[in-house]
Amino acid sequence: MGRHTLEGNPPIEVSLRKSARARRLSLRVSRLDGRVTLTVPQSAAEREGIAFLRSKESWLRQHLSQLTPVRPVTVGAELMLRGQMLPIVMGLSKRVRITPTAIEVPDAQTAAPRIKAQLRQMARDALATASDQYAQQLGRPYTRLSIRDTRSRWGSCSSAGVLMYSWRLIMAPPEVLEYVAAHEVAHLAEMNHSPAFWNVVASLYPDYAEPRQWLRDHGDTLHRVQFDN
Repeated sequence: MGRHTLEGNPPIEVSLRKSARARRLSLRVSRLDGRVTLTVPQSAAEREGIAFLRSKESWLRQHLSQLTPVRPVTVGAELMLRGQMLPIVMGLSKRVRITPTAIEVPDAQTAAPRIKAQLRQMARDALATASDQYAQQLGRPYTRLSIRDTRSRWGSCSSAGVLMYSWRLIMAPPEVLEYVAAHEVAHLAEMNHSPAFWNVVASLYPDYAEPRQWLRDHGDTLHRVQFDN
């Protein structure tokens, strides 16, 4: 259906979605990136959806105000890496250099894409190491591993044994990344979320409850870090 701008201070961009399966008008705000989606049943007119949107404006603005602010990656800002907040500063090296106390970049203008590339590689290495360990522990090899910037899930495992992870996990505490790797590798044995599946997760990573809760409570903050203008 397109987009609609809800006028005000500030204006709110809303994606309009027509759905044959929807039974009623619904408004959704993504905790991950703040995107607003209005779903309209096939039988309803667009004007009904717009009227519904306007009637929910107060709720919508309050909900958006409670979201974690977007954090642009730039010199002078801080970035979470492996659970620790590190300042982004200018350095003398020609590459991104990560120390225990800072993230050093050679150029302020290219800081964001350079750091993003570094984090992606770090995530791939860490997730490959964790996945290899858990797959060996389970005795079920995976076929391939890919790293993406997913919005709806932190990882997945296909029936063909392909593991996929969000590279943003490298920003979270190390135990969170370990838990997600154990979770997805467990799907090599149980392609479901049954009690049997969670028993496999517990056998691979016994203390998974706390990192799982961390993702529920703080996972949206990882998606609110903005690497692209």
